[in-house]
Amino acid sequence: MNAPIRVLVCDDQMLIRTGLVTIIDAQPDLEVVGECGDGQAAVDLAGRLRPDVVVMDVRMPVLDGIGATRLLAGADVAEPVKVLVLTTFNLDEYVYEALRAGASAFLLKDAPPAQLLHGIRTVATGAALLDPEVTRQLVGRYAARIRPAEENSGELPITPRELEVLRLIADGLSNSEIAGTLSISQETVKTFVSRILTKLGLRDRVQAVVYAYRHGLVT
Repeated sequence: MNAPIRVLVCDDQMLIRTGLVTIIDAQPDLEVVGECGDGQAAVDLAGRLRPDVVVMDVRMPVLDGIGATRLLAGADVAEPVKVLVLTTFNLDEYVYEALRAGASAFLLKDAPPAQLLHGIRTVATGAALLDPEVTRQLVGRYAARIRPAEENSGELPITPRELEVLRLIADGLSNSEIAGTLSISQETVKTFVSRILTKLGLRDRVQAVVYAYRHGLVT
């Protein structure tokens, strides 16, 4: 049998944290190895426990979820830890910064338990997870603010078709939705996504979304 996915839960609201721990620990393939109520504690615990995934709240005392994510999963971290950020619509100003900090996924706090569990498993495999509704409504809202400071310059090293796929990724579409939109197979979409990430030097779909908005590729 494969070892269970090791999860660290970080949320400053005890009731929510207890609920998350209960849901996750009930799964035979998941194991909560630690829990805490602030971002600095998450960083310290992750260094000792080496979880596979950290489920991270955003607004917390001592060190918020964005700062903690940057220390755990940022570009300069030698051994990054995968972070799944939980957010609510009234905290949408934090979503973009959480992505830039290195988060592999973000979900709404009121997402069904099955979606949370799927998110943890997805992130643990090294893939990224973007809630399409959050992507459209939250990240998109900040496109105008992001674009002026970091306007794209120079020619992109991707083909027009790959650019089309990148824009659909930034719109929050899944592989199956992209396949339907472009009338191509999901396998072809996967190939396009892999090429885009390689050519642009990106780690995952989350970074692809950030790249698209930073470079003004989404209208």
